[in-house]
Amino acid sequence: MTLERTGLDDLLSMLKEVHPDLSPISARDVVVADWVRLKCRYGCKAYGKHLGCPPYSPTPEETRKILSEYRVGIIARFEASPDPEVAPQHLHHHLWESINRVHEMIFQLERRAFLAGYYKAFGFNALPCTFCATCIPEEKEMADPLDARNCRHKEKVRPSMEACGIDVFKTLEVAGLGLSVLDSYSEGFALFGLVLLD
Repeated sequence: MTLERTGLDDLLSMLKEVHPDLSPISARDVVVADWVRLKCRYGCKAYGKHLGCPPYSPTPEETRKILSEYRVGIIARFEASPDPEVAPQHLHHHLWESINRVHEMIFQLERRAFLAGYYKAFGFNALPCTFCATCIPEEKEMADPLDARNCRHKEKVRPSMEACGIDVFKTLEVAGLGLSVLDSYSEGFALFGLVLLD
C-alpha cells in the first residue's frame, strides 16, 4: 500500500477551507516549560475534572518527546465570544461555546490532515473540554487514570496546549503572532489551538 501525501502548501490551503485563520510554525519552535502546569494545578478550577487536563494529559516531559517526532505545527486562531449571562470568574462556562468551537475545529483540522496523508496529525486545544456538560472525573469522588477509557467523546477529545506544558504565550511570540495579558474580558480576545504534522 502506498500513501500519497498532499504537499504542505496544498494541505494548508485545504485546512483553511475548514478554518481560515491558520499559521504554520516549526515543531521545534513550540515552547514547553515545566512551570505551565502549575497554572493548571494552582489556579484553574477545572484541574482534575476533565480528561484533556492534568493529571490525565501528557506531562511536559512527554510533550517534549512527542514534539521531537514532528516537523510542523499549524496554529489556529479563534475569536472568543463570551456568554454575557455567565460571570467571567467562571471562565470555562463564560467561554463554553467558544471553547466548544475550538475543540470541534481542531478535531476537524486534524482529521482533514490525516485524510490528506499526514497520518501522524495530532491536535491540541485551548482550555478544558466542553463536549460534555460534566466530565467523568467530575462525576466521581477520586481521580483514576483509567477514567480515560470511558470518555464519551474519546475519538474527538484532545488535550489543551497548556495542560501538556506548552507555553502558549511564548510559542505565539516565536511564531510572530504575539499575545498580551488582558486585564478585562471586555477587551475581546482570541483562543488558540495547534495541530502537529510530520
